Formats: sequence, C-alpha cells, structure tokens
Amino acid sequence: MENNILFNVPCDRKNREIIIGGLLMNYGFLSRETIGESRCSRAIDMLCIGNRGEQVLLAGAFHGMEWITSCILLRFLGEVSEAVKNGQCLCGIRIGTFLNRRGLAVIPCVNPDGVEIQIHGSDAGGKYSEMIQNVSKGDTSRWQANAIGVDINHNFDAHWEKLHELERESGIIGASPTRYGGEFAESEPESRAIASYCRTGHIAHAIAFHSQGEEIYWSYGDYHSDDALRMAKAMSEVSGYTVSEPTGLAVGGGFKDWFEQKFRRPAFTVEAGKGTNPLPLSDFGSIYEKIKELLVISLIL
Repeated sequence: MENNILFNVPCDRKNREIIIGGLLMNYGFLSRETIGESRCSRAIDMLCIGNRGEQVLLAGAFHGMEWITSCILLRFLGEVSEAVKNGQCLCGIRIGTFLNRRGLAVIPCVNPDGVEIQIHGSDAGGKYSEMIQNVSKGDTSRWQANAIGVDINHNFDAHWEKLHELERESGIIGASPTRYGGEFAESEPESRAIASYCRTGHIAHAIAFHSQGEEIYWSYGDYHSDDALRMAKAMSEVSGYTVSEPTGLAVGGGFKDWFEQKFRRPAFTVEAGKGTNPLPLSDFGSIYEKIKELLVISLIL
C-alpha cells in the first residue's frame, strides 16, 4: 500500500489519520486502540498485528522535531501488513509466521502535541499557546517537548531525581523546548500512557525511535538484559548503525532506561538518520531503506 501523501509532507496529526485510516481499510486484521491522550486531548494511538499476548513494541515521535520516526513506523507497518495479507516475505523473512508467535505493537506518535507545535506553531498548543510562545521566544521550529514544555523522554521513572539535578545544573528549571523532565516522574499523560501499556506485561522487548545519529543505545547501567547486547549487534550488522551508549543529560529519565530498569527485558533507542533535526523528508527514503531490515529482525530476535 502506497501512501505518498504521508511521505511528502510532515507527519502531523492530519496525515497520520490519512495513513492509519488507509491501513485499517486495507488490512482487516490490523487493530487500533487509543492508549491515552495528550495534554491537549489528542489521541495516542497504538496499532497491533499478530499475537496480542506477547508483543514487540515500536514507538516513535517522543520529540516534536523527530516526527520522521512516525513516517518510518507507519511505512513499516504497511509493508508488514501487505506481506501478511499476501503470505509474502519481507527482507527474506516470512513475517506472518513470526507474528503468530509474537505480535507487533506500534505507537507512531507518543507526543502528538509536540509534533503539532513543531510543525504548525504555538497556536497548536491550544490553552498552552501563550506559554509556548514565551518559552520558545516565538520560534517553535526547535520544539521537542509536549504542550506544557516537558520533555517526554526525561519524564520516566529511571533515576529521574538524578537527571532532574543535572537539568537544574544546566539551567533547565522549568518549561522548556527540550530536556525539562517535569515536576515528577510520569507527571505527563503521554509518558503515563505508554508506561501503563507496558505494565500489562505483554511486551517482550521495546524500541524507541528517535532522530538522528545512526546509533543504537542498548544498555542502562546494570539493568540491561543478557540478550540486549547480542540483539543490538544484530541490528547494527544489518543497518550499519553504531552500537553506542548515551552520556550526560541523555542518561536516565528515558523510556528505554525505564523499561530496562522496570522489567529487566531488552529495550533500545534507535537514532534514525543523520543530520539536523527535523530531518528533511527528502532523506526519508534512504533512511527507511537503511533501517528496514533492522525493523524486520527486531520482530524475530
């Protein structure tokens, strides 16, 4: 199924609805549910295919500027669905067989408000628009946070207090376009939504997609699973991405860190593409093709 409109314009709410509607129309076995709502009451969608009792979770657009990760995940979901419908292989793998054993859950956009604000400006923040205008100094092109200036990937309960101290030492003491972790861990409905779903116990392993850097982060202190490095190396081998470890304000408070610490199961951050965020849509095709096999093997590892 080809959805050129999604890949030729920024992946805002309108275009996500177009692509998701098309997927649901074409693939009756694909299910959609709302796992929560953003600060501005925008739905946080999850799309599922295959076994619901055990799943691989792929989640994107934790940050406003990184909406290209929504494009990646929705295109992949379309290709997976097409392969399942026709009994075809994807990257040499008969993916439908594996999905009967372990399903796929995709959250294309964890931070729908942040994406709308980055693409359309402060008015997209609704009742928070004046605060956004002030905090961004009138320029939301670098906006990563949610509608009240909290960085969703600093808002998870993984040594949140320590990260909060580092934020303060860096001068980040309140609402900000990026890197402010909120008043407490899981203070935000966006982080609570994905964390609550993970607490159902259905997730075997999870991957958070960000941009950019062509890196794979796999560990968090002593909390990582024994299989995590093996899996990271396998994903690295097929993509050319570098297996790395984050530093400084990128450590702690994030979804990957929380998932590993909470469940002692593998979790990864994949930094897709290279360049300056937001990555241009002209790069989308090459980014997707480079990461496609990584996405496929993430379902079967």
